[in-house]
Amino acid sequence: MNALEIIVANARRNPKCIVLSEGEDPRVAEGAVRAARERIAQPVLIGNRRRIEDALARLDAADVCGIVDPDTSEKFDDYARAFLKHRGEKLADLDEARKALADPLFFAAMMVRQGDADGTVGGAVNTTSKTVRVALQVIGPAPGVKTVSSLFLMILDQDYHKKKGSFIFSDCGLVVEPTSGQLADIAISSAASYHALAGDVPRIAFLSFSTKGSAGHQRVDHVCEALARLKSIRPDLIADGELQFDAAFVPEIARAKAPGSELGGNANVLIFPNLEAGNIGYKIAERIGGATAIGPILQGLAKPANDLSRGCSATDVFHAIAVTTVQAAQADSST
Repeated sequence: MNALEIIVANARRNPKCIVLSEGEDPRVAEGAVRAARERIAQPVLIGNRRRIEDALARLDAADVCGIVDPDTSEKFDDYARAFLKHRGEKLADLDEARKALADPLFFAAMMVRQGDADGTVGGAVNTTSKTVRVALQVIGPAPGVKTVSSLFLMILDQDYHKKKGSFIFSDCGLVVEPTSGQLADIAISSAASYHALAGDVPRIAFLSFSTKGSAGHQRVDHVCEALARLKSIRPDLIADGELQFDAAFVPEIARAKAPGSELGGNANVLIFPNLEAGNIGYKIAERIGGATAIGPILQGLAKPANDLSRGCSATDVFHAIAVTTVQAAQADSST
């Protein structure tokens, strides 16, 4: 099985309630129906009840998914009071909390926060910046997590890929200029994500334009400090740096450039030094290298919330639901 098949199979073993904030969108409805029929989740669609019912009827799936209309929800005022308590310093009064929760993104996130859903997916209509901001404001970071970050699961499974498998690129979508401490946090979260999503042992490489002192620069020192911090916090993790990408990814080059590296050119979790490098890197791998890129997947939140591209397909929605279900199961097992 490839990585996506593994994720779907794992989701099916422990389906979770996943709420989709843009339930009126036909792609979202179709992806949710598929998730329900393949029993990887119990999807709940948020939005105008009549419009969602019409969308489900067109899919011959009238009773397949749950529907919650914020305008008629009996829990609306309870959520508003809880949101006011949570964000009291940012809200003037209960009316302002109600106004915020009229937005399905906020309402879906509050369902997760209040324990009425295990995770949420949005972004088919809303921008990434808004989707992430709502998740941070409403759900917030997991206990002990200082840095919420993102990853792309990169899948190499085509005949032309010399090296096949599943790899994490992080952070490619959220933290612009991470400190060395934040890089270590990102690596720790990414290791847990890799284990949950790929079902394998994470092998972490801190990437740089230098390999083991081949270049001297403040940015190189920054990456070395991140590795040292990681080793002090989680000495059990397999990790090395600073490494150029080829020394992290190609065993033959690793033997020449980094002969003492415990990774041996077999890294599967690639930590980029900043957002600029990460974002460029994953897009090159996707567009020139032909890798399948799944994400951005958020990590480090108290409960999972994930973003879709506004150009997403129903299949993308289905896979996002599967990923969110696996993350929710991971969160349950760690509490």
